[in-house]
Amino acid sequence: MRNLTKVTLLTLVGLSDHPLTMNALFVLFLLIYLMTLIINLLIFFLVLTDYHLHNPMYFFLGNLAFLDMCYSSVTAPRMLFDLVTKSRSISIPACIAQVFFYICFASSEVFLLSAMSYDRYIAICHPLHYKIMMSWRVCARMASLSWVAACFHSLIHTLFLLRLSFCRTSSIHNFFCDLPHLYQITCTDTFINTMVIFLFSGSVGLGVFLLTFIPYVYIFSTVLRIRSKTGKRKAFSTCSSHLTVVFIFYGSLIFIYFVPSSSNMVNLNKLFTVISALINPLLNPLIYSLRNKDLMEALMRSYYHLKLIQASF
Repeated sequence: MRNLTKVTLLTLVGLSDHPLTMNALFVLFLLIYLMTLIINLLIFFLVLTDYHLHNPMYFFLGNLAFLDMCYSSVTAPRMLFDLVTKSRSISIPACIAQVFFYICFASSEVFLLSAMSYDRYIAICHPLHYKIMMSWRVCARMASLSWVAACFHSLIHTLFLLRLSFCRTSSIHNFFCDLPHLYQITCTDTFINTMVIFLFSGSVGLGVFLLTFIPYVYIFSTVLRIRSKTGKRKAFSTCSSHLTVVFIFYGSLIFIYFVPSSSNMVNLNKLFTVISALINPLLNPLIYSLRNKDLMEALMRSYYHLKLIQASF
């Protein structure tokens, strides 16, 4: 058996090699990342401090805002560092750590969107029992379960990832480490890892997918029975933001992980990866805040409070 030299450093190919393009991408993604942090932090602060927003819907929205800040912070700082320093090397432990947190936060968002779907189902289909069925204890348990289940899901993949050795080309054709790209450059048989994805992640993903969309079957049937056009419009408006976020998030993930990869699809795959990892965390708060009257009113109240505090000094 021939000796194989193990790789200790990997290279992130990134989005471009052209200096001008890299500088433009740095400015663009820096602005996107800063806007993501500011807007999500603002929503998290409003939900935390404004008692008008202390209800289950905004509790989950505050969790989503915090999650989006974490999710974008897994990939954006490293990508910005690589763009400005032109240094694209990453150690294998750092790469594996990035994989763990990326899967963890992505899974958390999947579970949290499912919990938000259940919240909308109770609010529309069982409004008289809403306060009892969606008590603070229930909401806290659902949010905690989302985080714990996501960490466990990510830990399973990370532990199986540790069995791999890297001795082929060390180039990852993306701007961050992810499971499919690591499987392409390993010299270890990935059959077990692939089975874990299909059996474990497939079953979990299908279950969460059904828990997210089945409530909307009952929601739509309930809304269609509402006679008032105003009532229908209000009910659909309540769900439209959540559905928009769900479709964008699931759509980008399905293209990245389930569309067969080829040399012709590399650039398109990178585009959807950018949408999933960087654009979605910015779109989510914009979709919710721009269509949400309560959030805008809370923002105005906070603004007037700040003005009063400044005037008192």
